[in-house]
Amino acid sequence: MTSDSQTTNYEPPATNRQPTHIYGINPAFEVITAGRRTIYEAFIADISNPRIKKLLSLLEKRNIKISIVDKGKLINLIRNKYHQGVVLAVSAYPYVPFHTLFDSNRLLLLDNIEDTQNMGAILRSAEIMGFNSIMLAKRGTPKIYASVVKVSAGATEHLRITQDLNANSYVKKAKELGYTIISLDKNGKHSLSETAAAKPQKIMLVIGGEDKSVGQFILNESHFILGIQQHGKINSLNASVAAGIGMYMISTL
Repeated sequence: MTSDSQTTNYEPPATNRQPTHIYGINPAFEVITAGRRTIYEAFIADISNPRIKKLLSLLEKRNIKISIVDKGKLINLIRNKYHQGVVLAVSAYPYVPFHTLFDSNRLLLLDNIEDTQNMGAILRSAEIMGFNSIMLAKRGTPKIYASVVKVSAGATEHLRITQDLNANSYVKKAKELGYTIISLDKNGKHSLSETAAAKPQKIMLVIGGEDKSVGQFILNESHFILGIQQHGKINSLNASVAAGIGMYMISTL
């Protein structure tokens, strides 16, 4: 363990072209416990925090290099102040090939989700709701940035995520493999009871964004288009809230 009075010589391996810094206490715990990324170094401030003490113990058990630094160092590393006293220097997010996700009976496709806050919140709900196989459109959807990991509370580290194809191509492949395509749309024309009556075994749930909803091609290809019944005066839900409701609806089928 080094202190901020010592110089840290951290440099990611040349073989990793996209090293990144993960920040926040929950994301740090999940990155470590998931074990899917290489952790090059942990930068820690505020070691009096009880949760950080637990994190330090876990880091030491895993023989991960620890540097005790001031908060200014953390801010310089991540260019924001939301570090919670912890930054991990890690390898890039371990995306998976899209075809490996078709062993799952529940797929979640995110189409036109452009906001990283919404993305992170949706992925957090997805992990909780058992939608562990995630397809991100190759264009128009954020990558799994550190900010997405932070908002997801580290849920990203326990999900299988691909970003190989455009949204339409994922849908075509899923239909060929017998998936029931269910899209969430504010103008949904099918009820949950209708969908349940079909007894779908393999489901791809498609969630769109707030500015751009699910694309028309996908709506045309969908077996069911579900809406969320609303009783208030505003005309739309936040995308991540709608996604959470949609995943819960599907989980009851």
